[in-house]
Amino acid sequence: MEKEFVKLPENELDLKSLIQTFNTTLETIEKRLSRLEKMDSIEHRVEVNQIDLSDIKDSLQRIEESHSNELQHVNRRLDSHLVKIAKLEEDMIISIKK
Repeated sequence: MEKEFVKLPENELDLKSLIQTFNTTLETIEKRLSRLEKMDSIEHRVEVNQIDLSDIKDSLQRIEESHSNELQHVNRRLDSHLVKIAKLEEDMIISIKK
């Protein structure tokens, strides 16, 4: 029994050492988790920005398509007006020559 009482301080030191090691390990794990959280946050922001950029790109493409369609329509109308003007000029030249 006395031997066990003598070993108690040694066991206590062993326990303290284990607790200290455990604390050190926990601190290391917390640091790693913190870095991972930062990385996750950065990755999330990058993903959100990529989504925003792709949405902007899609919107710009739709705008270009709609403007392209509008420009084609305007060009057709101008062409038809130019043809009408050309016919009127031709008619005027013919009527002047008579």
